[in-house]
Amino acid sequence: MDFSLDAKYLDIQAQARKLAASIAHIAAEADECSTVHPEILAALRASELSRLMVPAAFGGAFEQVDPLAICVVREALMATSSHLDSLFALQGIGSFAISKAGSADQRATWLPRVASGEVLAGLALTEPEAGSDLKSVTTEVVETPQGLRLSGLKSYISNAGAAGFYEVFAREDSGYSMLLVPADAAGVTVTPTAELIAPHVLGDVQFDNVLLPHSARLGARGEGLALVLATLAVFRVSVAGASVGLAQAALEEATRHARTRVQFGRPLARLGPVAQLLADSWTEIEMARLLTYRAAQMAQTDPGATIEHSSMAKLAASETAGRVVDRCVQVMGRFGLVRNSKIERLYRQARPMRIYEGASEVLRLGIARELTKVVV
Repeated sequence: MDFSLDAKYLDIQAQARKLAASIAHIAAEADECSTVHPEILAALRASELSRLMVPAAFGGAFEQVDPLAICVVREALMATSSHLDSLFALQGIGSFAISKAGSADQRATWLPRVASGEVLAGLALTEPEAGSDLKSVTTEVVETPQGLRLSGLKSYISNAGAAGFYEVFAREDSGYSMLLVPADAAGVTVTPTAELIAPHVLGDVQFDNVLLPHSARLGARGEGLALVLATLAVFRVSVAGASVGLAQAALEEATRHARTRVQFGRPLARLGPVAQLLADSWTEIEMARLLTYRAAQMAQTDPGATIEHSSMAKLAASETAGRVVDRCVQVMGRFGLVRNSKIERLYRQARPMRIYEGASEVLRLGIARELTKVVV
């Protein structure tokens, strides 16, 4: 069994690392932005890596969206800039339902522009009273002779105010549907959210009696929840990839410090307690990386059938990132507490990963539920 990446993925990894290196000088600035950083966006467009997010028929890189390729890229980007990683990831997360179930016109209109980076994508799921429990959404779509009328408030939406369109999850009759809503549609307004510990392009999106054509549904009436689950099946594992990249960056920063910082007559790396922190961190990162790549590879063939493996990878890698960054701050001592230092930024950026796209506690419930089905 070969655990290494083949030439195709190594080439993608090299492209991603080249992109990350090209924006490293502005990464700290960009990672404190709550709006899209124009130089970061321009660099992402020039790299053409967004082509990984749509099928080849619409300007994409491969015949189908490849979860392993996305993981490899997110690992490389997150090690340098959370802002760059987020812009890249949302191109897929916010457009996958179009790739999966969009009409010919919807795909032809939007997917080539997503692939080129001309248009940013947004996925509007969560609400003030509906986070992990998506079945509690109150945003509603009603079919009328004039078209589909959409009303409701979505909160903490990534790319809000920057996206060219939103895939909106809404209640319809006794089920749930997904709608494709242009950001400039009448009745759509965006309000920035409170600033987070790790700044992010985020906002609340109000849909005030937005009138859409009947063709605005993605897929059939009532398929909304299935499309959300399909999106999670493909992209949840990519959060694991980003988590691995963040943890690796933190470990490298702490290791450089431990090699050169001398205390008690020797480098920190030669002191037993510090060596243990570094060794445990490296070991956990390697375990998380292998689990992530395996889950991503499994998701290539049937994402829905292997979502529990994606959930395990996301759980393990995001929890690992939290532990590793905390250890690395400890290794660096007072130098790890300096505001806006790389390690301090990584410390803040690691924490949200255990919450978004499946909080750790929710993932554990799903994983345990699946375990009870397979153990006889």
